[in-house]
Amino acid sequence: MTEANQKDIIVSTANLTKTFDTKVATEKGWEQKQVKAVTDISLEIVRGETLALVGESGCGKTTLGRILSLFYTPTSGEFDLNGENVVGLKRKHIKPLRQHVQMIFQDPMSSLNPRHTVESILTEPMKIFGSGNAEENRKKAGDLLESAGLPREDLRKYPHEFSGGQRQRITIARALALNPAFIVADEPVSALDVSVQSQILNLMKDLREEFNLTYLFISHDLAVVHHLADRIAVMYLGRIVEIAPRDSLFEHAVHPYTRALLGSVPTVKPNKGKIGRILQGDPPSPIDPPAGCPFNPRCAHATDLCRQEVPTLDVSRMGAAHQVACHLKDEL
Repeated sequence: MTEANQKDIIVSTANLTKTFDTKVATEKGWEQKQVKAVTDISLEIVRGETLALVGESGCGKTTLGRILSLFYTPTSGEFDLNGENVVGLKRKHIKPLRQHVQMIFQDPMSSLNPRHTVESILTEPMKIFGSGNAEENRKKAGDLLESAGLPREDLRKYPHEFSGGQRQRITIARALALNPAFIVADEPVSALDVSVQSQILNLMKDLREEFNLTYLFISHDLAVVHHLADRIAVMYLGRIVEIAPRDSLFEHAVHPYTRALLGSVPTVKPNKGKIGRILQGDPPSPIDPPAGCPFNPRCAHATDLCRQEVPTLDVSRMGAAHQVACHLKDEL
């Protein structure tokens, strides 16, 4: 990646936080509480790269993805998309930005209207944003379908006539309908057979090159992430605890949580203790997070400092591109 590309930032956030109101059962009855699903997220995504976001279920990956795809409004912090500050914009000003960012969902069947043909599904975004006439939209829909690996003749079919992998190809084609620069892919292959996953991942890589796309790829599967990502951000309980280039993270993971995740990846080679212990226990509830480092209750290396202060995301000994939020990052 060139120096010029490194400065071409398409997504930038600073201290991005999202809270939700919820009711919690107590001895006195139901109590209203605010729960932080995402806390102090600061990151940059370079145009043309794939940043993977990994972590256990419930860590805030999907919430962050939906903020960056303009589904959710952040509670606080800064969020710039294509150089424009999104925070505080009114709905009428956010709508034009939606064509620059699209989302690919986990389950293609539930995200496709079963009563619409493929042609209707692909041309609907174009109609909403007034892009082209009916004939132009139909031709573009056919071109997108072919780019996604399906024949143009499938435009007349309905979603139930396709396999899971083919339906995901349709959702990918729909995401490209408005020529977006940034795509959030939320577990796009986890609902598919293993034999189909590699086909969809290779398709996404090819489309990134063809359409100059930028991806935020959300996943819990580190083996899948290794195939596609340029950089990887690891989330735990709403915070990013480590972010690094793919090879640096896989070969020199620093944070105990990242090391445990890598130690849990199935491999044909025996784990001889070089990566770390297998992850044990369940993450704390975001309703009642622990004091200090959020990982300290499950960390074998936790000290009193870890239990008292939240570590900041800072550069590690691996270099400026490899950042870690751990008090013991220089010792591990």
